[in-house]
Amino acid sequence: MRALPRLLVALGAAALLGLPGAAHAIDDAGITHVQTTEGGVQVLVAVPPDAEVDLAGVEVSFDGTPAESSAEAAGGQEVQRTTVLVIDTSKSMEGARFDAARAAAEAYLTSVPADVRVGLVTFDKAVVPAVAPTTDRQAARDAIAGLSLARQTRLYDGVVTAAELAGTEGQRSLLVLSDGADTSQTALNEVTAAISRTGVLVDVVALGQDGDLGPLTELSSAGNGEVISADVDALGAAFAEEAQVLANQVLVTAQVPEAVGSEATVSVTLPTATGALSAEVFAPVRDAAEAPRRVTLPSADRGIVVPEWTMWAAVALVGLGLLVFVGTFLTGFSRREMTAEERVAAYAGLAAGAGTASGKPGRGSNEDTFAQFKGAAEQVLKRNKSLEERIAGRLEAADSGFRAAEWLLLHTGIVIGAGLVGVLVGGGNLVVGLLFVAAGALLPWLYLGRARKKRLKKFNASLPDTLQLMSGSLSAGLSLAQSVDTIVREGAEPIASEFRRVLVETRLGVSLEDALQGVAERFDSKDFDWVVMAIKIQRQVGGNLAELLDTVAGTIREREYMRRQVQALAAEGKISAYVLGGLPPVFLVYLMLTSWDYVSVLFAEPLGWLMLGGAATMLGVGAFWMSRLIKVEV
Repeated sequence: MRALPRLLVALGAAALLGLPGAAHAIDDAGITHVQTTEGGVQVLVAVPPDAEVDLAGVEVSFDGTPAESSAEAAGGQEVQRTTVLVIDTSKSMEGARFDAARAAAEAYLTSVPADVRVGLVTFDKAVVPAVAPTTDRQAARDAIAGLSLARQTRLYDGVVTAAELAGTEGQRSLLVLSDGADTSQTALNEVTAAISRTGVLVDVVALGQDGDLGPLTELSSAGNGEVISADVDALGAAFAEEAQVLANQVLVTAQVPEAVGSEATVSVTLPTATGALSAEVFAPVRDAAEAPRRVTLPSADRGIVVPEWTMWAAVALVGLGLLVFVGTFLTGFSRREMTAEERVAAYAGLAAGAGTASGKPGRGSNEDTFAQFKGAAEQVLKRNKSLEERIAGRLEAADSGFRAAEWLLLHTGIVIGAGLVGVLVGGGNLVVGLLFVAAGALLPWLYLGRARKKRLKKFNASLPDTLQLMSGSLSAGLSLAQSVDTIVREGAEPIASEFRRVLVETRLGVSLEDALQGVAERFDSKDFDWVVMAIKIQRQVGGNLAELLDTVAGTIREREYMRRQVQALAAEGKISAYVLGGLPPVFLVYLMLTSWDYVSVLFAEPLGWLMLGGAATMLGVGAFWMSRLIKVEV
């Protein structure tokens, strides 16, 4: 439930370790800077000028977890504090305004704490970094005394130069004095982007301006500051008040609890005589590499926290087992003894690589290990004949060289490997691991289905030419069996290999019609089913088979033409369905790989699980609906 406050705070935080807050007069406490240390953080808190904080009673918590802490008045070298005065030295400042500006800068130098490094940048027709940030007050006073005026007002360039001059360490702020609009060619959005990039606080003092303060407001908003309107008489008091805010800061040092990650909501409570002040901010509290990683198992309470070493030990064991499995599987598959079924398939030229197998029994421990794995898989399939039939049917339709038991072993290895990758990507998160396991279980089946569809499409596309070749062979006086042999020798794949199998089956005693019907069943091809039906009718009642095949080939060719035309017209809808259906999960995986801290809340909180479930349900319904719209039967 802290996601919204974190987002709102993060939009205002511009630096990795520097979180500027308002440096002007305040009515409540505000965290202006968070700096990580070895095992802890240092927090600068600005308090109202009249507040007397009981430093011994300061309390700090990270994401609601109390932490050991101590507090002291800010100062010294623990946290570097830098302020750059940005003074308008254009001709419009001539006279009383310029004298008041010098007096205000002097008042600021007198009131600001001694440890604060003060720099000076002036802007008119040129931007001059007069003094680099330093604790030498005399150097700043000498630079202020030597200021002179010139034409034009390059306000935006002066702010950018000052932000760069402030450096990158510690708390950094700019105090800008301007009495007019910018006259440079620099765009305002470029300046605000530079302020956000450098993470400096920007307070703007508008001297004697009654017009539009919109640009000055944008500058201060980009730096989480404020626009302060002042006249000549109040200018010195405004600068002194800005310095007093720095003098009233409290430095809080806290140890980060082990359970807290690299970022957390830092809450500080400061007791005073009139009541407690509080402030909080979402900020980095330790380096990401130092953040503890834990495996949280679901339980009735907040979860079971498992030490990190147990997770990596489990990952190492799973990885080692996977490597052994893959090695023994590949070695055993390449050297195992061929079965009678594979020898028949090799004779038909269907088993890829089977004809080159040695045919010798296993010659080592790898073959024995593989035989044990394979035997276990075969026992599983024997107890579940329907599973074996489904696996064998898909492998056969996809023209795979694996047997059912071998595919089951390979599929199991893929599931284990996907789970291993999920554990590594998710940092031990069980939900991520289960998602990867589900992907490992589903994708191999989708691969077989895609291979089957691709083979069927190629089969149907070459079927008209095959029938034309058969018709020509029959017209030339060849028998049906001889015409099938002609297809084997001159036809295209996959029809040539399937007809080769038909010839082998007929030589083993299967009738030619039944062997051709087996081809139609394996491919589930309605077109070829018509061909077999036509051949059976012709064999029973007689007639001109060559002319009949010509007619069937023409019909199939027209259907194929219509099918391609429909596919072309539906291509745009299919691409849209693929993009809309695939973009959410692909983008989720991208965020998991690149911004895990941002997306991890979806897998760690019950609300996140509910959101994922709802998103998956809506995505599934949408994908199903689009698939029905773009699917056209021909």
